[in-house]
Amino acid sequence: MAIGLSTYSFFWRASERVPQPLYLPQMLQQTAELGAGVFQICDYKALEALSASELGDLRRQADDLGLVLELGTRGLDTEHLRKYLSIAEALDVRVLRSMFNSNSLKPTPEQAFELLQRVMPQFVEQDVKLALETYEQVPTRTVQDVVERIDSPWLGICLDPGNCVAALENPREVIDMTAERVLNLHVKDFAFSRRDGWVGFTFAGCPMGEGLLDYAYMRGKVRPNSRHINQIIEHWLPWQLDAATTCALEDQWTRHNLNYLNAKQTEE
Repeated sequence: MAIGLSTYSFFWRASERVPQPLYLPQMLQQTAELGAGVFQICDYKALEALSASELGDLRRQADDLGLVLELGTRGLDTEHLRKYLSIAEALDVRVLRSMFNSNSLKPTPEQAFELLQRVMPQFVEQDVKLALETYEQVPTRTVQDVVERIDSPWLGICLDPGNCVAALENPREVIDMTAERVLNLHVKDFAFSRRDGWVGFTFAGCPMGEGLLDYAYMRGKVRPNSRHINQIIEHWLPWQLDAATTCALEDQWTRHNLNYLNAKQTEE
C-alpha cells in the first residue's frame, strides 16, 4: 500500500489557465520529489494520443523515479476499456479506475453488468484491477450491486465519499456500503461554507483534517495497509484571485495532505 498523487493533484498547475502548465513528465518528477510512491494518470485525455514510444518513455521515467503508475478514465464502453488496457500494458499499470457513465454512454444497471461481463476476462488475463468510482451521477447502491453481481477480485470500488454528497448520500454510509469491495482510494477533504449574504452554500475542497471527511473512520473500515490499497490524493480547490495564487495554494495543499496521510500511516 502506498500514498500517491493524481493528475487531479495538479489540476490547476496543469491547466491552460496558467502561463506554463505542467505536463506528465513534470508531474511525475514533482510527485517523486515530494516523496509519494504512486502517480495516477486520471481523466487525462492527452494520454490517448501518445505513441508507443512516448508511452515507453513515460514508463521508463516512472521506473527511474521509483513510481508505480495507475490509470483513470470514464465509462464502460468495451472498446474504450480495451484501449485503456492496452495503455495499461505499455505503462505496466495494475489498477484502472473508471466510472459507470461517460459523455456518450449512460448504461442501465443491466447494461453495465453486460458490458463488464464482456470485458472482465481481459482484465483478469492481464492482471489489471478495475475500480469503479463512487460519484453523484449514479447511486452507490447501483454501482455496488453490479460489482457484487460480477463478484470478481479484479473488479471493485474506487471509494471517494465526497463525490456522493451532491446526491445526498452520507459519506459514512457510502464507506460502510463499499468498504469490503474497495480497490482504490481517492482521498480529499471537503466542507460547506456560506455564500455571501448567507444565501446558500459552497461545497468545495479543503486541506485534510479541516473538513467533513472522517478519514480515521474510512481508513479503519477499508484497512488500506493490510489490503494493499493505494491512497490517491486529489483536490477540490476553487480558483483563487489569479494563477500564481491558485498554483501556490494547490502546491501547499498537496504537501499538507501528503504530510497528513504519512502521519496517519501507522494508526491502522
